Amino acid sequence: MGSIHKTNAIRILESKRISYQLYEYEAPEGFLDGVTVARAIGLPEEKVFKTLVTVGHSKGIHVFVIPVAAELDLKKGAKAVKEKSLEMLPSKDITPVTGYIKGGCSPVGMKKAYPTVLDESCRTLDRMVVSAGKIGLQMELAPVDLIELTRGETASLTKE
Repeated sequence: MGSIHKTNAIRILESKRISYQLYEYEAPEGFLDGVTVARAIGLPEEKVFKTLVTVGHSKGIHVFVIPVAAELDLKKGAKAVKEKSLEMLPSKDITPVTGYIKGGCSPVGMKKAYPTVLDESCRTLDRMVVSAGKIGLQMELAPVDLIELTRGETASLTKE
C-alpha cells in the first residue's frame, strides 16, 4: 500500500506509533453512505463507524463517531456534550471547519481538536473502522487508541 497518499489522520497514527490497517474502496460517484462502504471493504456494519460533525446551541463544534447503520440521536448527543441542543453542521461548512470533505471526514486530524464522543458500542470491539481522511480510504484501529487520540469520551448516541 505504498502508493496511498498519506492523510493527516494516517500521519498522526504513524507519529504516535499506533497500529492500524487501511482499506481502500472504489467511489466513482464520490460520496458513498457508510453501509455501502462497509460492504465495499467486506466488513460487518457494526465494526464500521461514521464521523458526524454538529454545531451546538453555544455555536461550539462537536464530533460524533457512530456505527454506519445507526442514526445520531441529537438529544443524546447534546446531553453527552452538555449542550442545550445540537444540529448537523451544513455540508458546505464541513471542509472549512474540519479540513476534510463530506464522505472523507476522519475523527483524527481535523483542523482543531473538537470535543469528540464515540458511541459506547465501540467498547465491545477489539478493532473499529473509521474514515482515514479521504473518500475511498478507511482505517482500522483499536477503539482505545481512537478515544485517546481524539481525547474522546463514549456515550449512548444512537436512536433506538
